[in-house]
Amino acid sequence: MGGDHGPAVTVAAAVSFANREPDSEFILVGLESVIHAELKKNRASNHPRMTVVNATEVITMDDPVEIALRKKKDSSMRVAVNQVKEGLAQVCVSAGNTGALMAVSRYVLKTMQGVDRPAICGLLPNQKNRPTYMLDLGANVDCEPLHLHQFAIMGSALVSAVEGNKSKPTIGLLNVGEEDIKGNDVVKKTAQLLRADHEKGLLNFYGNVEGNDIFKGTTDIIVCDGFVGNVTLKAAEGLGRFFKTTLTSEFKSNPLNLLGAIIARGALKAISGKMNPSNYNGGCLLGLRGLVFKSHGGADKYSYEWAIQRAFDAVKNDVLTRISTSMAELMPIEPAVEAPAVASMQTNEPIAQKTA
Repeated sequence: MGGDHGPAVTVAAAVSFANREPDSEFILVGLESVIHAELKKNRASNHPRMTVVNATEVITMDDPVEIALRKKKDSSMRVAVNQVKEGLAQVCVSAGNTGALMAVSRYVLKTMQGVDRPAICGLLPNQKNRPTYMLDLGANVDCEPLHLHQFAIMGSALVSAVEGNKSKPTIGLLNVGEEDIKGNDVVKKTAQLLRADHEKGLLNFYGNVEGNDIFKGTTDIIVCDGFVGNVTLKAAEGLGRFFKTTLTSEFKSNPLNLLGAIIARGALKAISGKMNPSNYNGGCLLGLRGLVFKSHGGADKYSYEWAIQRAFDAVKNDVLTRISTSMAELMPIEPAVEAPAVASMQTNEPIAQKTA
């Protein structure tokens, strides 16, 4: 039910993905009557791999976190995340309110050991024809060095899991300059923590990087706080769309330019594919005991289907288990001291089966 367009986009994208990917199965969560109407529009009313789960409430894009957590306990977002917790789904995909999704996911699924704050990790293109992983992209506006340090560790674990040839991916800390003396106190202290891990051989810390390094592909991972990351992401997406619109307008401005566009059609298609923000939609909420993917709120059907694809690939590659293992290795937890009289035990719910 989330995003700017709701089920008109999310249901259509799910049906399209299910039709081309026979190993996928969907739980569509939200207002039952609305979802069934969209399934009918997409000629999928009796789709064998589509199940509808009713949720009586919807978290709007401007609902505060408190409303999402305390008052809308039967929201489509919360019910969907609960599908993952209860083992009915392996991953949840949402285009809804980012702050609410993070809060609900953290409350329901809990964080991994050693993680104080989950972060959103997304992909951006670079000139080396491979993605640059960047986090945080908006989950944590205000961060301390400890949080950025954890983001770097989680990012390294993710890239190691999904990129088979990257046992120790390179990490760059986004700054206003490459020199150690530049940046604010948070960035400087984070750099000290990352250098210490680099010297121990735990992480491959490249050093400070600047904004242009994102698209150069200088490092595999770029670490920053959520405010900077979100602004950077949306500025890059806006520039990509501006470039495409301007190029299209100029090619249509006169017959000679149009002829040039026809001649260069193959190259233009390739450029469009590399720079189209929709092709990079879908950020993983790292640090949770379950997989949750966040789509852009303004995503269309094509873009939302990419978010589903990334979620599907994460499950297929067993990313959650591999990240948990890497986190345990990179962030060892001190053994708890046994209480003299009372012992408690916490168990984790299994993750299985479907996409909510």
